[in-house]
Amino acid sequence: MQITRVLFIALAAIAVSADRTWSQPSTADYPNHQVNLVVPFAPGGGTDILGRLIGQKLSDRFGKPFVVENRPGAGTVTAAVQVAKSPPDGYTIMMATSGTMAMNTTLYKKLPYDPGKDLVLVALVCNVPFVLVVNPALPVNSVADLVKLAKAQPLSYGSGGAGAFHHLMGELFKTTLGIPMTHVPYKGTLPALNDVIAGHIQLMFSDLAPAYPLIQSGKVRALGVTTAQRTAAAPDIPPLAEVGVPGFDWAAWQSVVAPGGTPTEIVAKLNGAVNAAVAEPEVEKQLIGLQFIPLGKGSPEELDRFVKSETVRWAKVLQQAGVAGSE
Repeated sequence: MQITRVLFIALAAIAVSADRTWSQPSTADYPNHQVNLVVPFAPGGGTDILGRLIGQKLSDRFGKPFVVENRPGAGTVTAAVQVAKSPPDGYTIMMATSGTMAMNTTLYKKLPYDPGKDLVLVALVCNVPFVLVVNPALPVNSVADLVKLAKAQPLSYGSGGAGAFHHLMGELFKTTLGIPMTHVPYKGTLPALNDVIAGHIQLMFSDLAPAYPLIQSGKVRALGVTTAQRTAAAPDIPPLAEVGVPGFDWAAWQSVVAPGGTPTEIVAKLNGAVNAAVAEPEVEKQLIGLQFIPLGKGSPEELDRFVKSETVRWAKVLQQAGVAGSE
């Protein structure tokens, strides 16, 4: 009886050990089947287009499909939670924004994931410049004109939602220049831009991609971009820092992330592949055409330090904007 019991325990231990060995993600032949690339927004937007571009390049490089899965909702939180809870084997990754990785910890009172533990930044893809646009009927042609008008009459600015980058830029602009403006949140960038065009609101900070065609057609007027340098995609628009808002230098960023605990060898493989893809002249041209600023640089260790510094930086901005812990 004792011998039988010992044999049973030994066999069970072997079974558990074998199961653990089998369940460990393979790194040498990664990827050996389909990888899901989660995009935290609906199809058709800038992040979706970017995700499909990066996914195709990774498919070409690794010879396995990287399939985009759109999971919009809750300011990227829905997708982030899904990815954070996925097996850390490299077969579920995500297009993540600066909001996902650096801002949400301050923005939300109870965030259902920890960006520093539950996700790991694999690669930085690009920066996303924003542009201050006004209704063309508004009697302003400069930041100075806008400040003067804002002090004389009520002005409203739109955003893609409370806590969205558009909102934060508006609040920073207000506090930096000491002017009153009323925030009007919308469910997305395009509805807000449409109301700027219609004159229901007077201005907004929009990501450059959807705004630039409207600027070119004269449906809105651009006063300046939020980055310290002019962008290759819109070299005709000056930085706000040069035209009345000293030190104004802000951009969102797009990245690829994986679940926390993903083996370092897999993270390194993905990091090298994304960086190499972004460095391709064809991809760089496409990113600039989408009004992005290509990055594609930095090791996983450097990116970890970057996220920590960005988290501290954005915490100060969110607190200054009065939206820290408001969700």
